Amino acid sequence: MDIAQPRSWFLSFLLVCVLAPEVTAEAEATSDGPTAAQDITWLTDVPAAMAFIAAAEVALIGFFQDLEIPAVPIFHDMVHNFQDVSFGISNNSEVLAHYNITGNTISLFRLVDNEQLNLEGEDFENIDASKLSRFIEVNSLHMVTEYGPATAIGLFSSNIKIHLLLLMNKASPEYEENVHRFQQAAKLFQGKVLFILVDSEKKENERVISYFKLKKSQLPALTIYRTLDDEWDALPITEVSIEHVQNFYDGFLEGKLLRENHESEEKTPKVEL
Repeated sequence: MDIAQPRSWFLSFLLVCVLAPEVTAEAEATSDGPTAAQDITWLTDVPAAMAFIAAAEVALIGFFQDLEIPAVPIFHDMVHNFQDVSFGISNNSEVLAHYNITGNTISLFRLVDNEQLNLEGEDFENIDASKLSRFIEVNSLHMVTEYGPATAIGLFSSNIKIHLLLLMNKASPEYEENVHRFQQAAKLFQGKVLFILVDSEKKENERVISYFKLKKSQLPALTIYRTLDDEWDALPITEVSIEHVQNFYDGFLEGKLLRENHESEEKTPKVEL
């Protein structure tokens, strides 16, 4: 699979900061290992395949014309490593035709932006466990995707140009409730905005925070970024709400940048009364 070249200054910045060799190596070496086993769903017709894809935030389907090829056991083994991905398999000719599959292919479907990403041709012929794992890691975008070495590439390869980030310490007592509200908001913006969680306590994320000209004392915060023109804004908050997200998004589209107010407040000396 070819990785698209960086399309913006911000993307270049993040790839340099986050995809440093030691960080990438750590990410690839880290695995939670097998947890509760999940099954691979056999997709025997088009309605079954459509329902399967619609029910999952991320679905991975092996479209195999030949079930004896080496890629099939590799695909089966991968199911244990990705508990948040739904795995399906089909060799039904009508199903393959419906998804424009002309040869053995592994396809990843994302609900967040309705993308179908295919691992096919030469990339498929040279597949091994490491390459398939990387394909899934890079492209598995959810309604709320945690920012990290692999997902950084997938986020910027999406056709959705506006990214809304929650910068917050995952160890804080308020984390669970705020992320729950953030997820609720994400459902309302499906297909329009990518929602991203950035753990502010991870050292490798410090430069992401600094890009938005924020200090840790100002977190948690919402930030928004548009890949087409590198425009961005930041909003320190005490708690996340759907109303906060909606107003922040609307203001950004209208060109009302809150960061200009924050910057002017910092420049204005405070006077004690």
